[in-house]
Amino acid sequence: MEMKKLIATLIASAFVLTSCGSSAATNLGAADFAKKVTEPGVVVLDVRTAGEFMAGHIQNAINIDVEGMTFDGDIAQLDKSKTYAVYCHSGRRSGIAVGKMADAGFTKLFNLDGGIQVWQAAGLPLVTQ
Repeated sequence: MEMKKLIATLIASAFVLTSCGSSAATNLGAADFAKKVTEPGVVVLDVRTAGEFMAGHIQNAINIDVEGMTFDGDIAQLDKSKTYAVYCHSGRRSGIAVGKMADAGFTKLFNLDGGIQVWQAAGLPLVTQ
């Protein structure tokens, strides 16, 4: 009987750890992300390539390519006390970015769940340069 309790406890613990421990940021849908980026002091961070950024980005976003060679050094220059709203094309790269940022000591991180694709699908505007 004790073995069954132990196995049940291990399974429950594994479930809790895998469901809760993997997120370094709060994931937001397009509408909530659109509200977040208008809040005072929120830094909007586009982690796509420079070419993708130039083709269209969220207003007031800064661009630091998460797959670029200088990402870690670039985020080290940012103010860790600020709130960051992070996005990419589909959510994969921004997930990597917020993970790296959390590891570097950032605590107020919001991720656009589904990336700029869901932003555009919701009819929200982009800025082009």
